[in-house]
Amino acid sequence: MYQLYYYPLNASMAPHFILQTIGVPFKAILLDRNKQHHKSSEYLALNPLGRIPTLVKDDLIITESAAICLYLAERYSEAGLIPGFEDVKRGKCYQWLMFLTNTLQAEIMISEYPSRYVSPDQAQALLANQETRIGQLLKQIDSHLSEHVFFLGDDISVCDFYFFMLAIWADELERPPLAYPNIARQLRYMAQQKAVINVCEKEGFSLQDYQ
Repeated sequence: MYQLYYYPLNASMAPHFILQTIGVPFKAILLDRNKQHHKSSEYLALNPLGRIPTLVKDDLIITESAAICLYLAERYSEAGLIPGFEDVKRGKCYQWLMFLTNTLQAEIMISEYPSRYVSPDQAQALLANQETRIGQLLKQIDSHLSEHVFFLGDDISVCDFYFFMLAIWADELERPPLAYPNIARQLRYMAQQKAVINVCEKEGFSLQDYQ
């Protein structure tokens, strides 16, 4: 059985969505960050950086949220979360997932933790800059979704679940993802998915704004 080490609303949320969607047995193991459980010697043996999430099954140990999502989508391709190898959309799936984790997520993380990058007196300027940078990326996604129901067209993919996690993180921006009409449509549809409902309930996140 898979074991997903998680903390509510952290990067473990997307793998949590995927595990719920594909329907394989798994155990969600809570790491209390407030008690530094993710820095324990037992967890560091699995994930030397002490970051969340980690997926474990027998000899398999995978860290990094996007890597876990991609592994599960490919391993359980019958769930339909990634196009087949012969489908031209397969490459687009890789493109969008890498864009989400390497580009959008990276910018959101700067906004979430400005003290990691600048001194306190520079924080406000950095946050204002990040609003602009993240806004540009959200505009790109919104434009793409104006012609597509989901990232890859008419079918939900691993990219849509990953983006839902990032959208939750970005919901305190001056212009959050829900302020973009095409993104809002996609997010509200995703909020109706059973996997999203179940995970958000377990992790204590209200979907009221997405109704």
